[in-house]
Amino acid sequence: MNVIKRDLYLKQLIDSRENGMIKVITGIRRCGKSFLLFKLYYEYLISTGVEKDRIITLSLESDENVELCDFKKLGSYLRAQVTDEGPYYIFLDEVQFCPHFEKVLNGLNAKENLDIYVTGSNSRFLSSDILTEFRGRGDEIRVYPLSFSEYLSAVEDDREQAFLDYCTYGGLPKILDQRTIEKKKQYLTRLCLELYLRDIQERNKLKDEIVLPTLLNVLASNIGSLTNPTRLVNTFTSSGIKTTDITIASYINFFIDAFIISKATRYDIKGNRYINSPFKYYFSDVGLRNAQLNFRQQENTHILENVVYNELLTRGLSVDVGVVEYQHKNLEVDFVCNQASQRYYIQVAYSIPDKEKLEQESNSLLRIGDSFKKIIIVKERTNLWRTDKGIVIMDIYNFLLDKNSLNL
Repeated sequence: MNVIKRDLYLKQLIDSRENGMIKVITGIRRCGKSFLLFKLYYEYLISTGVEKDRIITLSLESDENVELCDFKKLGSYLRAQVTDEGPYYIFLDEVQFCPHFEKVLNGLNAKENLDIYVTGSNSRFLSSDILTEFRGRGDEIRVYPLSFSEYLSAVEDDREQAFLDYCTYGGLPKILDQRTIEKKKQYLTRLCLELYLRDIQERNKLKDEIVLPTLLNVLASNIGSLTNPTRLVNTFTSSGIKTTDITIASYINFFIDAFIISKATRYDIKGNRYINSPFKYYFSDVGLRNAQLNFRQQENTHILENVVYNELLTRGLSVDVGVVEYQHKNLEVDFVCNQASQRYYIQVAYSIPDKEKLEQESNSLLRIGDSFKKIIIVKERTNLWRTDKGIVIMDIYNFLLDKNSLNL
């Protein structure tokens, strides 16, 4: 199998080397954090002349190290590995398995000869309280499942077949090791049931075994659709399942904490303000979304929208759902994307077969009234072109495979 270099994230690690910060690598479990740190970055350090015994590696997810999930024992163990004043690199995998790990890291980070890197699969271990404990010395590097360009670099299929598979089975790296359709489905289904849902139930001490998986099913069925806890409670009630909006809101936050889904907030473009409800939710990996539904609902437009959303996040943009008022109606802009001083407005369409469809997709963009770039991304193959109103039309391949596509 080809080794996928994950250059985007590797560069971030290299750039943050020995910067005095605790490097915290986050992302959904099985997205490649450990491979990035323990394989790619490890080999990079070795290539620069770092001796192997200067790199201390430890997985807190392994049952072999369960005793070290006590923060006092962990601190004692790591300090025992540092035998002189020379530089050392500490790699800790899945650090959230050690309660109060921040106490250990703060103490170690005070030593100038230690450069510390940790991975974690739950965003709450980077809560404001933890960041306060780090005293401003936490440096987060967010890792996502494979982008389509990374995925395509590792397969032999043409890009159309590769994209079809990517939209079906997603971009978790291990999916590339599964050689048959059935193996791919089994792998993703097992992750949903035996890893992600079980992990959330155990971490949050949940006894309920109905609402949590059912809620994930409902969210999977409605990616890219506006909803909120109250609406979701009504869905459960109509199915004869009792729950509350407080429970639903808490469970959604559990999914967000575990990086399974992301929440996109609505933004009033002309009013320059956020709208508190409803929201849109997207899966961090479309393969997991499909597996949660047993691969029954292949909603091409919403899956395409999810893929675009994930790519925008991977590129480091802040992404909201746009609303623009026109003639007392709220028109939707799929994505309002910000990065530093740049802003992009993006619509996603499966196809634009005629002038009427083009006008429909352009309508909200043309009502915005500012000069920031406006783009429509389509699934059908097309050369990049601009309408007479200045809207850029590009196909999904131009968008995904050209890192500079938003500025074309």
